[in-house]
Amino acid sequence: MTATAEKTETAALVTKQGTTTIADTVVQKIAGLAAREVSGVHDLGGGAARAFGALRDRIPGASASAGQGVSVEVGEKQAAVDLQLLVEYGVAIADLARSVRRNVITSIEQMTGLQVVEVNINVSDVHLPGDEEPAPSDRVR
Repeated sequence: MTATAEKTETAALVTKQGTTTIADTVVQKIAGLAAREVSGVHDLGGGAARAFGALRDRIPGASASAGQGVSVEVGEKQAAVDLQLLVEYGVAIADLARSVRRNVITSIEQMTGLQVVEVNINVSDVHLPGDEEPAPSDRVR
């Protein structure tokens, strides 16, 4: 990145009129949504996080966490992201990781002006066709 580009990005967050601070949860949500946009990503989070998310989905009025499976470190000018992915079976994981990384970096940098210094991806599981548990209303009684 050139010094001019870095100065422009920083200028968006620190001006003569004041400073803009972006909360970790904002960056976490952007990263989670950007990762889910990539075809081949089935879900985010480890087994326990997904189980908790499935339980939360059954509670009326509860909303899914866009930041599930995402952890971030946000500084004044830079951010680092760690993602835990569940990928679809048959997807080339290296290509998927490249696409997820590109989409997450682009989304965060465009929306926040922060420089993303790294996006670490941990593929924790592979989703197999037919792995879905039927919804409670679909079960045979």
